[in-house]
Amino acid sequence: MPLSPTRRALPRSVWVLGFVSLFMDLSSEIIHALLPLFVTVTLGASVAMLGAIDGVAEATASFAKLIGGRLSDKQQKRKPWILAGYGMAAVTKPLFALAGTPLTVLGARLVDRTAKGLRGAPRDALIADETPSEQRGAAYGLRQALDTVGALLAPLAAAGLMIALAGDIRSIFWIAVIPAFVSVAIILIFLREPERAVREAKAPALWRSFREVDKDCRRVILVAFLFTLARFSESFFVLKGAEAGLSLATAPLVLVVFNLSYVLLSYPAGALGDRKDPRLILTAGIGLLIVGNAVLATTTSLAGLVVGVALWGAHMALTQGLFAKLLADVAPANLRATAFGLFNVATGIGLLLASLGGGMLWDRDGPGATFLASAAIAAAAGVFLWLLPKAPAPAEAA
Repeated sequence: MPLSPTRRALPRSVWVLGFVSLFMDLSSEIIHALLPLFVTVTLGASVAMLGAIDGVAEATASFAKLIGGRLSDKQQKRKPWILAGYGMAAVTKPLFALAGTPLTVLGARLVDRTAKGLRGAPRDALIADETPSEQRGAAYGLRQALDTVGALLAPLAAAGLMIALAGDIRSIFWIAVIPAFVSVAIILIFLREPERAVREAKAPALWRSFREVDKDCRRVILVAFLFTLARFSESFFVLKGAEAGLSLATAPLVLVVFNLSYVLLSYPAGALGDRKDPRLILTAGIGLLIVGNAVLATTTSLAGLVVGVALWGAHMALTQGLFAKLLADVAPANLRATAFGLFNVATGIGLLLASLGGGMLWDRDGPGATFLASAAIAAAAGVFLWLLPKAPAPAEAA
């Protein structure tokens, strides 16, 4: 019996890009797991400064995604921009070990996130180029799951290295350089760009391309922006862990809980989105975020911390891959990377605003105010979710 479309094997490039993401995320998240403590304890900066560093860096990555996506569409090439982005990130990882002030950390984050931006839209477009619509939820879910495996292993590695190296964060940052170069090697050896990705009609001139992204794309981008206003940096979980009594060495383990929940649900949520109305799954994700925020706003115990962070991770699994699928399904083929670039600009601005606002609320009114504000914004975003058109019914199994 032939396999149904949703059960057919996913393309090779989805797996390759998933493992590329795994190793680069392992490198980045080892650094990111320790960066909140490095910035606030070692360098003596405020939580508001930490939020500004994270928010500005992620917004920079989003604008770089617009540039990377636009150039990828113009050339109808994906691999060169993917390689450039991952290669640039690997080369700039040592900047974190050399940082001596919060401004140096900001500079390092800007360079690293710019590299992430250059590769993001071409990578997501390549997955859409190779994957049929009825498998895209599963494809984006799988890539996100493998990416999150790296993020899951990173805080474990960070905590183990903190113990083994007696809290020498700079030495740990140097070790984190290694998996970044493994990621680049995988691209060079295994990633192949399909012929049909370069045979599409050429993208229009720059000034026309943004105008030609149609209203369905703009709706997806708008709703994703509203969702992101409720989602500040995961650095706040590490600080919440320290508040709950975790040591400097064990506080990064909070991210293990977040990423374990994320990785376990990403692929199932994506695959379910190929068969059901994605708006229902996204609504469930909003509900999990609201409950998770309520728990984190009111708890000071480790048990409450684990529950709240796990619910945050589950919310991410139910939303991030499905937004990518929704956009891939409505974006014109010759503007696919440009659409992903615009999408990431909008969500990057949302993350910047969320991280800045969350940091200021934390410094002024405490962590409870930060999490309650996120819950309120999430509830408002859930209303706008239903502006999105209902997805067409999936094809019947063969």
